Amino acid sequence: MTSLAHPPDQLQPTRSTPDPRSHLLDDTSLEAYRSGVADGVDRVARRIGAVDGPVTGASAAELGAVVAGIDLDRPLTPSAALDELDAIYLRDAVFFHHPRYLAHLNCPVVIPALVAETVLAAVNSSLDTVDQSMGATVIEQRLIAWTAGRIGLGEHADGVFTSGGTQSNLQALLIARERARTQTPAGTAPRRLRILASEVGHFSVVTAARLLGLGPGAVVPVACDADKRMRTDALARELRRAAARGETVMAVVATAGTTDFGSIDPLPQIADLCAATGAWLHVDAAYGCGLLVSTRRRGMLAGIERADSVTVDFHKSFFQPVSSSAVLVRDRAQLRHVTHHADYLNPARDAARPVRNQVDKSLATTRRFDALKLWLTLRTMGADGVGELFDAVVDLAAQAYQLLAADPRFEVATRPTLSTLVFRWAGPDERADAVTLHVREALFASGAAVVASTTVDGRHWLKFTVLNPRTSIEDIAEVLDLIADHARDHLARPAVLAS
Repeated sequence: MTSLAHPPDQLQPTRSTPDPRSHLLDDTSLEAYRSGVADGVDRVARRIGAVDGPVTGASAAELGAVVAGIDLDRPLTPSAALDELDAIYLRDAVFFHHPRYLAHLNCPVVIPALVAETVLAAVNSSLDTVDQSMGATVIEQRLIAWTAGRIGLGEHADGVFTSGGTQSNLQALLIARERARTQTPAGTAPRRLRILASEVGHFSVVTAARLLGLGPGAVVPVACDADKRMRTDALARELRRAAARGETVMAVVATAGTTDFGSIDPLPQIADLCAATGAWLHVDAAYGCGLLVSTRRRGMLAGIERADSVTVDFHKSFFQPVSSSAVLVRDRAQLRHVTHHADYLNPARDAARPVRNQVDKSLATTRRFDALKLWLTLRTMGADGVGELFDAVVDLAAQAYQLLAADPRFEVATRPTLSTLVFRWAGPDERADAVTLHVREALFASGAAVVASTTVDGRHWLKFTVLNPRTSIEDIAEVLDLIADHARDHLARPAVLAS
């Protein structure tokens, strides 16, 4: 006789809640799917329509305390769950669509991409093998070819979508490392590998070097000029120093749109130096890739077509929801350095098929069909439409620079190249740092605006990142007045004066 660990009534309890299978999306739950998504969309629309600032000023600690008290083992009805979500997330979300959100590289998103997000989430394709994502695979490959064509990488280019610039940079530098290793003559000791990158380049280059096991000091910063562009004389000097020390420069990382300054390194001259020394040229165009669809500024990326690999972030300057990024290489054969064939997934025999498995090119295995967002955007708006939006924010940043440069209350670090502006309160130096830090926090707490901060030569500065085509110069002027008000209030406090 079989012994049961639990009485039958415990094994098959009477349900007071719906069968869990009713929550699965299939042909039996289509009405629940339609109504559930519509309810969620309606709540988002209501919130977006009601916000009067980019943030409410609520603190993460306050929200964290509320979230910590929620019993995740006690389910709610779909409507009640959305009510709860509205209270703990939507109400106090940071809304990038608001014209006074001026902080980080977060863009408002276009509606065609949001429609695509709904489609891809429901179908849930996985972009690793063709048998999981036939149409999705060929759409992604077509977009990679389109992007490579915009860059000018040539007919042998290829690439893959990634989660963001950090992953794209990592994959590009992994390929550069493996290429350098394969070029070491057999029987000779491996040379120390070095990466030369702008001193104002993205931190993900250093992160990638650590992940690749290159050791301390592997990333050598290259000095910049007053406009925060990599100096080619400094790059040439570092290339000579590496050669004299018996080191191999496995990659030079140029930037087309630095995070703080939007600066674009002199790509043609850097490409000349890389060609002369045999170094791999990677261009981090995560921010500046919007110029690829600009009808007026494409020339600012002159020289990018000579790169060996390029990072693009569509979720920065193509107005796509996170995540939507890609890494591209001039020579598709170099993607072999990230390929591993598993018999249960992508056996080597599949490589001979006309349509390759995308996992053969990717650091990730399971991947969302994020390319669909860009596809539907291009098919609805066209490349020129996206480029017009990016040109608008670059134009606005130029206007804002003129406003700041003429305002005695502020000083500006440098003229903008793209759509970022680094500036600070022009008060006494001994107080300017404290004022800068206070102003950013005070603005956020008020809910009226969000700005970013950074450091230049060890001092604190504020930063506008303009990525909303609906932001106006009047919005910029209003935020500057708010900054000045907070600065004066802070300086007037006796405690501050006493310090």
